[in-house]
Amino acid sequence: MKNRKLGIIGGSGLYKMEGFDKIKWKKIKTPWGKPSDEILNAKLGKEEICFIPRHSRGHKINPTNINFRANIDAMKQLGVTDIISVSAVGSLKEDLEPGKFVIVDQFIDRTFSRVKTFFDEEIVAHVSMAKPTSSGLSDCCETALKKLNIKNQRGGTYVVMEGPQFSTLAESNLYKSWGADVIGMTNMPEAKLAREAEIRYCTVAMVTDYDCWHPNHDEVDVSIVIQTLMKNAANAQNMIKEIINTFKDFSVEKDPANNCLDVAIITDPKLRTKKTKNKLKNIAGRVLNKKK
Repeated sequence: MKNRKLGIIGGSGLYKMEGFDKIKWKKIKTPWGKPSDEILNAKLGKEEICFIPRHSRGHKINPTNINFRANIDAMKQLGVTDIISVSAVGSLKEDLEPGKFVIVDQFIDRTFSRVKTFFDEEIVAHVSMAKPTSSGLSDCCETALKKLNIKNQRGGTYVVMEGPQFSTLAESNLYKSWGADVIGMTNMPEAKLAREAEIRYCTVAMVTDYDCWHPNHDEVDVSIVIQTLMKNAANAQNMIKEIINTFKDFSVEKDPANNCLDVAIITDPKLRTKKTKNKLKNIAGRVLNKKK
């Protein structure tokens, strides 16, 4: 598969990239408003990558207020085909201790105050989210983590809560009873929007703490989270560099994001106005502007 380009979305603790060449922060305008921050364009060897800090540099945007649509649109404008989302999470399982990385393969979306689609006016699309992450990118992440001897788990379910408050004990026990692995506040609707944009997506979740279900860790404290974040940040930087060097070696030929809009848009073509098609040109122009 030709012309692949990697985008990195950095979560809590990952606000910039170290050790890259030709670094330039670039302002991108989108039909959905401003992205979380400027987009960092940089090179590592021959590979050019894009990076955006999800909460902005300095962590100024809370999870609910992240402009997920602008972030994904900006990545798409810059030619990104594959996204690695790096996210800080709490653990819902005893064996997922702070410092461990989880390569997520499923989500439970419990958010309720966010716009979750690009197709919210006039043009309706229904993409499949049965397999929300890319197995090819997951293979790449797993290989990188093993090479770097970073403790990791391949596969896991991420509960996405609204936040910004942490869970109540009752909520934490409920999520644990569902068999979920980790809990965080940011990967929805990010993963859904990446799918609508036909961008392959993979989440590497960095465990910072045990959620409050744990009898010996009954209160999640920001200071504790920050301590683990700082330790995780170096591992995350090293992992990302390894992924950049190797991601094209892993096949994504059968990825569910590939051309998924071909079978998703249900609105009669005659009813799609020029205004709406123009708003969606970065995300769905490939399909909406296809000549009959």
